[in-house]
Amino acid sequence: MIDYSKSEDEFERALKVIPTGVYGHLGPVAGCAIPTSAFPKFAAKAKGAYFWDLDGNRFIDYMCAYGPNILGYGDPDVDAAVQEQAAMGDCMTIPGTKMVDMAETLVDTVTMADWAFFAKNGGDVTSLALMVAKAATGRKKTVMVKGNYHGVAPWTQKLGAPGVVAEDVANNIYIEWNNVEQLKQVIEENKGEIACFISTPYWHPAFDDNVLPAENYWADVRKLCTDNGIVLAIDDVRCGFRLDLRGSDHYYGFKADLICFCKALGNGYNFSALCGVDALKDAVSSVMYTGSYWMSAVPFAAGIATIGKLKQIIGDKLMLHIGDQLTKGLREAGREYGFDLRISGEPSMWYMRIANDDSLMLHQQWVAECVKRGVFFTNHHNLFINCAMTLEDIKFTVNVAADAFKVVAAQNPDKLTA
Repeated sequence: MIDYSKSEDEFERALKVIPTGVYGHLGPVAGCAIPTSAFPKFAAKAKGAYFWDLDGNRFIDYMCAYGPNILGYGDPDVDAAVQEQAAMGDCMTIPGTKMVDMAETLVDTVTMADWAFFAKNGGDVTSLALMVAKAATGRKKTVMVKGNYHGVAPWTQKLGAPGVVAEDVANNIYIEWNNVEQLKQVIEENKGEIACFISTPYWHPAFDDNVLPAENYWADVRKLCTDNGIVLAIDDVRCGFRLDLRGSDHYYGFKADLICFCKALGNGYNFSALCGVDALKDAVSSVMYTGSYWMSAVPFAAGIATIGKLKQIIGDKLMLHIGDQLTKGLREAGREYGFDLRISGEPSMWYMRIANDDSLMLHQQWVAECVKRGVFFTNHHNLFINCAMTLEDIKFTVNVAADAFKVVAAQNPDKLTA
């Protein structure tokens, strides 16, 4: 039996001084770590594709810190750039020129980008995207896709959620993913009032199969936004650089007006970026938006090194290939024991569920058995690939998955549906 005793002891200590012990999406109450007894609560160290918990258990990490780990934990090239910059200065009274270097790197890398504005969290730049769109258009309404996640600011949440009032979401209009006709309808019903259409590049909610854009979807959306003076903003916080270094809009064959980046931008060093087209440069310049640590130099050094290495190793194509090999192996392992493991989304950032089970229970049991064997999945969230993963890691993972399927099948002989 795997030992999490040190993790549990620390969690009890945390509960006394931190609300819920570990809050937010990394915490056990978020619903992606069920049963909670199968998952460690705290990490001790990380390197490459792995992390170790307080009890010394090693895990291949398919959450990649929920996305930031793209090259591998402790990448030597990124850490060397960080150390060099840290020796000179980080958070200073005025910015260093690493900020300019980072902006130039993004403009040279992301096809649609004419400028870059920096913050810290993904939610910082999704909120800024809406402010820029409203400043540019003089309009107040935003069209959003049901189920998309854009952060935790009040405007991103549902009416009725604790701390959210009607005024926070009064100007949001919600439509279904891949439904161009519905977008046409809300544009017609709100003529001249919509500032922004914001969406992830493909539909990747938690607790549901991910869905890719339909043929011509983004071309049709782009034309509707252009024809109606609506700013098209892409939330690439989660997908960014795992599909295409040039931007996920480029990957799907269209051009966004604004793109929001975070997570993988600095291989775990903390910053985010809003990139935009020249036509919106004056608008973003007019918005009052800043933060205490937003111009810190160390994360920019990490970002320059991260993007440079991703280009060198063609990291976007590498992750898609590794993910394709892994997901094929997982499907086959499931079939061997009678499980229909449904894989959706893109292979570098996939979602999976056991489809021939009318509840979530068998999927949760299978994930728990994988975790207890050193493969860190979560239950109802997309998973991530990073560039440090090897074919040996994939082989180990598929073998663990097969063992876990075997155990769950033996424990539930009558629960699988046809």
